Amino acid sequence: MRGVRKRFGATVALDGVDLTVRSGEVHALVGENGAGKSTLMKVLSGAIRPDAGTMTLFGAPYRPHSPQTARAAGVSIVYQELNLATHLTVEQNITLGIERHAAGVIRPGAHRRRIAEVLGWLDQPELVPWLQVRRLSPAGRQLVEIARALVTDARVLILDEPTSSLGLADIARLFAVIRRLKSENVAIVYISHFLEEIQNIADYYTVLRDGRTVAGGPMHATTPAGLVEQMIGRRLDDLFPRVPHAVGTPLLHVQQSTGGTNAADVTLHRGEILGLAGLVGSGRSELLRAIFGLRHDRKSRLRVAHLSGARRNEPAISPARALRAGRGLLSEDRQSEGLALARSLADNLTLSRLGPLAFAGWLNPRRVARAARDWIGRLNIRTRGPEQRVADLSGGNQQKVALARLLHHDVDILMLDEPTRGVDVASKAQIFELMGRCAAAGKAILLVSSSFPELLGVCDRIAVMYRGRLSASRPAHEWTEHSLIAAAASGRETA
Repeated sequence: MRGVRKRFGATVALDGVDLTVRSGEVHALVGENGAGKSTLMKVLSGAIRPDAGTMTLFGAPYRPHSPQTARAAGVSIVYQELNLATHLTVEQNITLGIERHAAGVIRPGAHRRRIAEVLGWLDQPELVPWLQVRRLSPAGRQLVEIARALVTDARVLILDEPTSSLGLADIARLFAVIRRLKSENVAIVYISHFLEEIQNIADYYTVLRDGRTVAGGPMHATTPAGLVEQMIGRRLDDLFPRVPHAVGTPLLHVQQSTGGTNAADVTLHRGEILGLAGLVGSGRSELLRAIFGLRHDRKSRLRVAHLSGARRNEPAISPARALRAGRGLLSEDRQSEGLALARSLADNLTLSRLGPLAFAGWLNPRRVARAARDWIGRLNIRTRGPEQRVADLSGGNQQKVALARLLHHDVDILMLDEPTRGVDVASKAQIFELMGRCAAAGKAILLVSSSFPELLGVCDRIAVMYRGRLSASRPAHEWTEHSLIAAAASGRETA
């Protein structure tokens, strides 16, 4: 790709980008949210036509008119935001758009041998070909997207944040698949904000900043700190900034029993960041959703006491009651549950709490716009303005909007499920600092994260979930990354 340019109205998304990827190579494409990475890959995959620039594929001129023509040429992409038909089965989603047919009748079994081979590579028991995708976990859905790209025998494979919803075991299996594809001379473009992953899997890297190519080279010639400096154009002194805060009085007590045995018993205090560690599928997200009233398991009993002055038990929980009680949830599935994609930033940021923006019962548009601009500035959301559609933002900036909405609601308890998913390194540091400020202001934070260094870097206490059971919490300094992994994988609490 040479001199690729793309403008959306007044916004210059790509300003003369160059990128070269060789067969049998994993090439990391890195940069901050809004740097142009996903736009560049949409140009490569035929989803967007560039305004200028040239592309060659295996030495021949390449200018795809659609994703279908790109796929036919051997270019396949796994987008950061999933594009699945959840009412269809795993097999139907994998073959969607490439179905084989005879006399207009689809032959459903034509790809089954290849599908079985690809699913065998991924080695995930959850991926049953006849199962509807809506029944899968976020990690399972991510793997369906990856399987759909692999089944087409692509010569160029683009992976945009492929591990954002995966646990350690699934990441290890995916990396094994990537190495297999390398040995078969497939060219792989790998986008991720997890620098340790990039160091592990990539051979070369290219850095984008503000729509331009600013650096690149062999991966062994740089360091994570060097990558960060190239991405943001300055040094980032602290990946996990800590704002001084004091743990105060108890604010929330949660007790859950399953089959007559205690599954979770935890108390959250004012001014505290409590981390929930565990593998994907261990039950961390399910516990947060239950506390918020989004999940009800008849086999288990949940008691939530919101402690604000006097104890108040809540035997029947709903999201509306949880919000009124001062509990807010940031879902890990921002597109389906966290955002109204067709609405503007201003709407998404303010709709859940319009009272302060109204006067005499009438909504004041100026106040709405002012509040939206305030949150845009606080979280450094890259946007054309409050009226831009959220669907037009990069994934990381969408995540910032979802978080800003929760902060605008001004809840006492923030339940954050993977808040830094798809967010660049500098923005992660900003979110951690924001969490520290919330704790310093007396708010309580319940944090679910698949990144153990993240939990160790920002939390006051950490508890580990293993197969639906939550360990007793311990101060973060008593844990190590090794002990967290051991506890998450085996359930044994070893220091």
